[in-house]
Amino acid sequence: MAGEGIWEVIRQQVENVIASEPVMESFLKKVVLDRQSLSDSVAYNLATKFGNEHIPHDKIHTILSNAYNADEAIIAAIEEDIMAVYDRDPACTSYFAPLLFFKGFLSLQTYRAAHHLITNNQHGTALYLQSRASELFGADIHPSAKIGTGIMIDHATGVVIGETAVIGNDVSMLHGVTLGGSGKEGGDRHPKIGNGVLISVGAKVLGNIRVGDCAKIGGGSVVLTDVPAYSTVVGVPAKVIGKVSTPEPSREMDHNIGKDI
Repeated sequence: MAGEGIWEVIRQQVENVIASEPVMESFLKKVVLDRQSLSDSVAYNLATKFGNEHIPHDKIHTILSNAYNADEAIIAAIEEDIMAVYDRDPACTSYFAPLLFFKGFLSLQTYRAAHHLITNNQHGTALYLQSRASELFGADIHPSAKIGTGIMIDHATGVVIGETAVIGNDVSMLHGVTLGGSGKEGGDRHPKIGNGVLISVGAKVLGNIRVGDCAKIGGGSVVLTDVPAYSTVVGVPAKVIGKVSTPEPSREMDHNIGKDI
């Protein structure tokens, strides 16, 4: 099963934490060591946060587990997302940290379950999960958006991803990023983000526009027109200032635009 390799590493890392920090034992046993798989651990952790008097923890756990286990691709995506955070975030020094503590990772895995639900005509449940994730993590990701794998959403607070947004693989974005619409017409109205794109803090990408592969969007920029692949854009409104200085900006996480001019 996908995710089992990294799952064994996570379990060993958690055992090491318990040995040195016994105060964490009960929590780590319930969320990790007592769980059957990586997807079960993610589902249980989210359920403990989402459950309330309206829909209790055990029902949320079942809903999430069923969504993850319905498609092996979702479980593989969970593993790739953990790897993305570990590889790109210097504050992440273990594989278990995103799983247990990082809002960006947790909001993304909520989206993955909600996306499965909404594509299977369970709109109310999907929107409920979206709403709870927005309340708890500060990131609002519409379940109908299409998001690839190997995604890192760093810090996550203030991230908004609209209904018809499409995000490729190996994309990194920071807090305060908006992939939003422009105007009030319905239909396909949100950005299409290519593979390997880096979107820096507070950037706003608005409308049904295309951001090409491995582009870099500078912090605080407002992007209203298409962005060519391998280019760097900055400003309000954003303009191309040059080519990216590294072949994989989303992996390098270099937000300095001086080298791109």
